[in-house]
Amino acid sequence: MLSDELRERRRALRLTQGDLADLAGVSERFVRSLETGKTTVQLDKVLAVLDALGLTLHATVREPR
Repeated sequence: MLSDELRERRRALRLTQGDLADLAGVSERFVRSLETGKTTVQLDKVLAVLDALGLTLHATVREPR
């Protein structure tokens, strides 16, 4: 899950949620929302957080349901 990956990477880099928020240019509240899996987040801010952590977002084709 994305929220788990973000939290693990932040911790591996020894960043607090506040540190990451500063690096990404978002609020600490937004970082908390991402890490708890809140579903209504802005994609541009998600991408900024990923960039600050040195991560990228990839889309993959999945089988139809």
